[in-house]
Amino acid sequence: MHSMDPLVLITAIALDLLLGDPRWLPHPVVGIGKAITTMEKALRRVFSNERVGGTILLVCIVGGVLAAANIILLGAYTLHTVAGFVVSSWLSFTCLALHSLHGESKQVAERLEVGDLEGARTFLSRIVGRDTEHLDEPEIWRALVETVAENTSDGVIAPLMYLMLGGPALALAYKAVNTLDSMVGYKNDRYIRFGWASARFDDLANWVPARITGVLMTAAAALIAGLSAKNALCIMLRDGGNHSSPNSGIPEAAAAGALGVRLGGANRYFGILVEKPTIGDPEQQLSLESYRGAIRLMYTSTALLFALWGSLTVSYRLFIP
Repeated sequence: MHSMDPLVLITAIALDLLLGDPRWLPHPVVGIGKAITTMEKALRRVFSNERVGGTILLVCIVGGVLAAANIILLGAYTLHTVAGFVVSSWLSFTCLALHSLHGESKQVAERLEVGDLEGARTFLSRIVGRDTEHLDEPEIWRALVETVAENTSDGVIAPLMYLMLGGPALALAYKAVNTLDSMVGYKNDRYIRFGWASARFDDLANWVPARITGVLMTAAAALIAGLSAKNALCIMLRDGGNHSSPNSGIPEAAAAGALGVRLGGANRYFGILVEKPTIGDPEQQLSLESYRGAIRLMYTSTALLFALWGSLTVSYRLFIP
């Protein structure tokens, strides 16, 4: 497993902030998705036991991505140091989603700012799983804040942590787990058994990052004017478990507390009403300011993680021979 070069990490973050996810640039996750689709069809034909087939899919995809990434990195660095740096930076960059998360959510906020409710619903449908066609403005703001908070963990902090711990190969393996969960981790008739292993492994992979994200958000709230670190901590401890996911509720609760808003409640999925526990207290009305606060929490939490990693890296190199 290739260790993380600080210059590669800085380059990857800079590329993500500048470029986001341009469609013209090849993206490993697209290839991972195609491999999942192909393997799923083959495994369903071979194995009548869906849990066995789904577990083999998880092992093959994650193991294959980890092995392929390490082989590509080894080949690039063997060819030339510059080639290794370029490939490593590109692979690392594809694991991050700061720019994309901000850009996609901003499109919804901009539509709401000009009173285009239909446009906001359309853009929101691209980034959330719930039905959006009948949402009113407060519900759209709630969906945005929830999405930014949840994805701050699994789209930003978690891949950054895996990059810092094991370089681009480990981060890509994490993205493979995410992709598996998003494609086969559904609790419906088709995937409740086949996607069981992928869904559980995604929960495991995100368990520590979600809680670190909650702590980082709490610390970030102390640095952002108008947000409450004390309330972020209290709501995270009180309501962090008010979610069907063992992880998503943690960053959502920290964000809700910091912003002084209430998240959770009723959502519709494929026309079916699902009542979820509420998270946070409605001290403030969900609005553009709530969304902007969630974005500030995302960027500040990321900066804090990077600063912490930088400090630990420097300390290690200074004091460990």
